[in-house]
Formats: sequence, structure tokens, C-alpha cells
Amino acid sequence: MPETRTAVVTGASKGIGLAIAAALREAGYQVVAGARTISAELTEVTSLAVPVDLGTAEGVDRLIEAALTELGGIDLLVNNVAGMSGPHVGGFLSVTDDQWRHTLELTLMSAIRASRAALPSILERRGHIINIGSVNARIPASPLVDYSAAKAALANLGKALAEEFGPRGIRVNTISPGPVRTAVWTEAGSTGDALATMAGVSRQEFLEALPAAFTMSTGRITEPAEIAALVVFLASGAASNINGSDLVIDGGTRNEV
Repeated sequence: MPETRTAVVTGASKGIGLAIAAALREAGYQVVAGARTISAELTEVTSLAVPVDLGTAEGVDRLIEAALTELGGIDLLVNNVAGMSGPHVGGFLSVTDDQWRHTLELTLMSAIRASRAALPSILERRGHIINIGSVNARIPASPLVDYSAAKAALANLGKALAEEFGPRGIRVNTISPGPVRTAVWTEAGSTGDALATMAGVSRQEFLEALPAAFTMSTGRITEPAEIAALVVFLASGAASNINGSDLVIDGGTRNEV
């Protein structure tokens, strides 16, 4: 492996993706980050931020091509970007084809395309792919039916790639968070805001009630830096026999919720 390791992070402008990019940079990686909009915070983490629409094949190809050109090769791919068209108040029957396409393109197809494009270099370097999944893959929710299905498919994809390419020296793992303190839950107009409205409470009240609603034994939701720390640990090879795993970080949420 080269002295300076290289990484590509998708959906890195804020939240979990930004935290991952920052943690990898701190760990000594050169990081190419892709996002539709390049935030000021991301430009402080890396000068190699590429504005791309990762919901399209062209956008993903442009990101991986930029990474290969700038870095000379890819040791680590973090498939973090995801799309969410909900929450859907009317459940499954209210989700349109366009909404399904939006969620699947960003959440699943982006990972398929990025992995396919990056794999030759990752195989050459005996590197690692990490997918950022969700506990909704195991605990589907009707207002998030498309997102839950896409994340379940992503976890399955990770296991399939681990089985196929593990014998060739690379590892593929999934990290599945529960609620994480990001704009998805905290900002006006967010999914959390919409769910709070559905529940008849304020966004802040909804956020404060999440640990109890999800029966989190720790009593709190996860911070983005905790997801990033797990990415850095997995990528470090400190436990290099972890392959094809789906590591849950959800504060001890009971599976039946």
C-alpha cells in the first residue's frame, strides 16, 4: 500500500459524509470528496472536492475519474450519499415511481456505480469499500418505505461484494446507524421536521424524544464523529478479518422497534 493512503467519500458536503472526510484526512488520507453542492466546511477539509450529481451515472463516473487522476489510485471508497423522498404520510401507496427512482438512484445505484468504477484500483491496492447503511434496512418504517428498501439492498450488495472479492484481497463492510445528529433531523424542512409535524410536536420535542421512542439504552442519538471513527477503524486494518459485516451503531435500539 502506498505511504499516503487515498480515499473517495460520496455525499461529503455535510453531516456524516463531512465527518468521515475530516476524520480520514486527520488519519493521513488524501481525500477526494463528491457532493452536489460543495460546502465551505468541506473545502476546509480537502481541496479535492468535486461538485457532481451522484444520482446520475455521469456524476459518479466524473468523481471516480477525478479521484484516479488526482490520487493515482484508490485505497478506500466510502459510499455515503443517500436520497430520501419522504417521509410519505400516505405510506407505500403514496410513493410515486419518480420518488422511488430518486431514492434508489442516490442510495443504491450511486454505490453500485462508484464501486464498479473504483474496484479495479481498489483490487490492485488490496483496499476497502465501506457502505453507510441504516438500521431502517432491518427496521423498515412505512413513511420511509423507499429509503428502507434501498438501504436493505445496499447491505445485501456489500455482503455480495465481500464474498466475491474478499478472496482477492479486499474488504467490503457496511455501517448501519440509527438516528444521527445531522440536518436530516435538526433543520427546518428536514425529514425530522416532517415526522415531528406528523407526530403533532415541535422539531425540538421530536428530537429530544427520539432516544426513548427508539428505546436507545444509551439515552442519546449518535453523533456524526462516531460514525467517522468507525470508518477510520475499519479502514485501518486493525481488525482485518472484519469482512462482509454490517456493523450497527444505534445506541442499543431494540430490534422490535
